[in-house]
Amino acid sequence: MNTSKLAIAIALTGMVSTSAFATNGYFSHGYGAKEKGMAGAGVAKGGSSLTTANNPANLTQLNDRWDWGVSFFNPNRSYTVEGSGSASVGTQFVGVPRQLPTDLPPNPALNQGFPHCTPGFTSTPGQADYLPCQVPFATTAGTVDSNRTLFAIPSFGYVNRLDEKMVFGFSLYGNGGMNSEYHGNSSTQLNPNTGAIDEFPGTLGGATTGVDLSQLFLNTSLGYQVSEAVSLGGSIIVAVQSFEATGLQSFANISTDASKLTNNGHDTAYGYGFKLGANFSMGENFTFGISYQTEMDMGEFDDYAGLFAEQGDFDIPATYTIGFSWNTSGVSTLLVDYQEILYSDVKSIANGMEPLLSGQCFDSLNNSLINGTQTNPQQPAVGVGCLGGSNGIGFGWDDMSIIKIGYEWGNENGTYRIGYSTTEQPIGSSNTPSGDNDVNFNILAPGVVENHITAGYTGGTGDDEWTVFLMYAPSVTVTGVSNLDPNQTISIKMDQLEIGYEARF
Repeated sequence: MNTSKLAIAIALTGMVSTSAFATNGYFSHGYGAKEKGMAGAGVAKGGSSLTTANNPANLTQLNDRWDWGVSFFNPNRSYTVEGSGSASVGTQFVGVPRQLPTDLPPNPALNQGFPHCTPGFTSTPGQADYLPCQVPFATTAGTVDSNRTLFAIPSFGYVNRLDEKMVFGFSLYGNGGMNSEYHGNSSTQLNPNTGAIDEFPGTLGGATTGVDLSQLFLNTSLGYQVSEAVSLGGSIIVAVQSFEATGLQSFANISTDASKLTNNGHDTAYGYGFKLGANFSMGENFTFGISYQTEMDMGEFDDYAGLFAEQGDFDIPATYTIGFSWNTSGVSTLLVDYQEILYSDVKSIANGMEPLLSGQCFDSLNNSLINGTQTNPQQPAVGVGCLGGSNGIGFGWDDMSIIKIGYEWGNENGTYRIGYSTTEQPIGSSNTPSGDNDVNFNILAPGVVENHITAGYTGGTGDDEWTVFLMYAPSVTVTGVSNLDPNQTISIKMDQLEIGYEARF
């Protein structure tokens, strides 16, 4: 083993930002340059040492090698707001009553149609007319583009054949895509000091607004050739993820801990999981592959325990992939994968606005005005549906089902690749009568692309082998009625471009 090569590759990998990636939700469209040139297909065929990210059983198809790559990713994200807010600046809300947990049983029907307090409305806690109401929260109409549109993405892998049957692999790669940074614009919302609607700077009333999530995986794998027809593999994966949120101060009123809601810099969490895989050869030209990656049990983001559900929990969802590799000729191969990403198992990703809208959160921090008097202004919000609560609101993402198709062919000049993948964007319908997509928090994480079109090429031989790829994800727009003010419609939009290089050395 050339330890100097290993040290240099890991150092380069660690030096480059892993903040954003081509996304199916926030999972990369593929791992390894050869696979990325085929829209990520590769559960049944190993192209390089990065193949362990797809299926550790693919290691048995490889000989000793080192690979290091870098790609440059260009995501273009924006949101558009149409319609003015329900309440103009200066509208006075004399009282902003909330349903205390001990007063009345939650009644989701009271929030249908998103009623807000009538100006001048007052009520007495504990009385029959003490009903939950929602002060409208509006973002100024217009289109705003996210800053930060170019990212460098590293990868590294190593394969060592221990004997004729056993192969060891190690790889580093990442996920991301929940990244945004919006400057300018403004919002109109309740000013708790005056009890009236006021204008605040920033998309969500907290100046510069956005999130930054990155994930790095350290994958240690073994592949074993059971027979000529069967190979198995397993991976132990250590994950490191980093997160930062800015500009969310206006949501302090629905947070269980407003000091751990926003603007706390990058927080880091660690965790682990496992990947199991198998390949079954059905003759010389057809291989069927399958892999499963467990949900990764991650430590909490303690600095954002008042934002993510379950006090800052942000586990990485499980995935499974099945597919085949078919040698359609002596120089060409067709690959087809089907992948499922189980976002619905992680509350901080899967929950939408419904826990808040259905009365599972008693807002008592900033908006606890009773008959014009602010009460307990430092008391956290109470209820399982609050930000940070055990059933706290999140991004409202559904599971994703992805079909990936890749084709490669070779001649004396090298190997050429094309690919296409398709899915449905993950933002689910909200639980309001309109049934529109849950777009409010997804302004922060607009991972809505659905199709990836790719191409790639490999030249050179042996240690001089090198690969390039290109990916384009056409623009997708998702639109829904705002859950925070039904007078407004919000559209979020994204397209992506990525170009990358990987070399064997």
